[in-house]
Amino acid sequence: MNNSVTNTARLLWAGLRALLVLTVVCGVIYPLAITGVAQGLFHDKANGSEISANGKVVGSSLIGQSYNLPLKKGQETPEPDLKWFQPRPANGLGTNSVNTQYKLILSGATNRSGDNKDLIDWVTAAKKAVIKDNSVNGYTVRPSDVPADAVTSSGSGLDPDISPQYADIQVHRIAEKNGLSVAQVQKLVDEHTDSRTLGFIGEPRVNVLELNVALEALAGK
Repeated sequence: MNNSVTNTARLLWAGLRALLVLTVVCGVIYPLAITGVAQGLFHDKANGSEISANGKVVGSSLIGQSYNLPLKKGQETPEPDLKWFQPRPANGLGTNSVNTQYKLILSGATNRSGDNKDLIDWVTAAKKAVIKDNSVNGYTVRPSDVPADAVTSSGSGLDPDISPQYADIQVHRIAEKNGLSVAQVQKLVDEHTDSRTLGFIGEPRVNVLELNVALEALAGK
């Protein structure tokens, strides 16, 4: 009986010691070490790839944002603020995403098929809006000019980038709304167009937040 109690106590003490050691190593030392390495070598990425403007953080280069006007009385969906470059749609119009207004609490897609009537109606309405909003000062956007990312969201609904083609068809509108020349705005787009990663991964892209931060700085001069 005494041996049984002694063995049980010994095993419990061994288990407790193992628990304490593993808690310290895995719960304290390892996280602190990884955090230190991340902060030392990858400070920007470790802190969320934040983008700052005028001395304050305005967002992350990894998460999209909407650029809308304040909601009017009776409105359920705000209108886009057309003085800014617009991201991929994520507001229930012309989108295959369940996300709304780039809310981080929800990420995903509805997985509607290509022949789904709702999806077709959304895309059709979104294409008409893109053509209408961006056809200014004698510049006309043709239906064939509208890229897919202008009328559909990404699978996550949080994509921060748009294609150079979508950015290009917004140039004339942006120039008009901000009192800039088309050449100035086009130069801005070209400067913020990233090539394929390593030259062959993905597609050329434009980060909308970074582009709009640069636009604000240019329009403010």
